[in-house]
Amino acid sequence: MSRLTSGFWVDAYRMRLEALGIPAMIVSKGDATAGAVLIKLNTLDGNATLYHRSFNLMTGERVWDVLVSGSEQQIDGSVAKQRSFDPDIWVIEVEDREGRHLLDDPSLA
Repeated sequence: MSRLTSGFWVDAYRMRLEALGIPAMIVSKGDATAGAVLIKLNTLDGNATLYHRSFNLMTGERVWDVLVSGSEQQIDGSVAKQRSFDPDIWVIEVEDREGRHLLDDPSLA
């Protein structure tokens, strides 16, 4: 099974969010072909959650997991640390008071 390029997936993700009126910005543009993607969910109350894609060892499927959750300042520090390891990483910030991120939507698998 072939995988979508990172740039294509990011564009599709942003369009899906936009269709529901959920703001999302590319904070850091990564490698268009194979860059890893981090999703920062900002609930606009000073807190945020950072998601990353990983493999479920039991099923072999790719899933979105929480990398870190806490104050927005903590999340920004974690993003900076991740970028120091991988400068080709994408960072997408989603702003939604309800905490919607759509990462569990099968159409975005």
